[in-house]
Amino acid sequence: MSHHSADILWQRDGQDLVGNRYSRRHAIRFDGGAEWVGSSSPHVVPLPMSDATAVDPEELFVASLSSCHMLWFLSIAASRGFCVERYADSADGRMGRNAAGKLAMTVVTLRPQALFSGERLPTREQIEAMHHSAHDQCFIANSVHTDVRCEPVLEDGTPQ
Repeated sequence: MSHHSADILWQRDGQDLVGNRYSRRHAIRFDGGAEWVGSSSPHVVPLPMSDATAVDPEELFVASLSSCHMLWFLSIAASRGFCVERYADSADGRMGRNAAGKLAMTVVTLRPQALFSGERLPTREQIEAMHHSAHDQCFIANSVHTDVRCEPVLEDGTPQ
């Protein structure tokens, strides 16, 4: 189907890694060219070892679910002849223990609000149906139980 990538770069720069006194701040570069500053969450690794102004993996996870849902919702609304003027979401993710007892993002709650314009406005039931369909079609929501593989590469560039 398609391929998507992200490059992550962290450098020690003389920090005390072995003593666990190092910044978790790192660079994230996406395949389209966008670059973000990443870090661990201050809820996981205390300041100043985390950067509260950077994006953490938990936030990226919540944002990817919210963004995917929105993109599907907009597509569905357009295909049904509804004009969305504005779409906003205050998504929230909660960490907790999963069924295996591991710390995980156990619940993500999307709170989308769409403002429609034009002569043809959807009913409440139609809006709910579009959100249900968007959730069913969201690649990210359908991937939450994805097989995550790790294929380390040695310093000389060869696979382990």
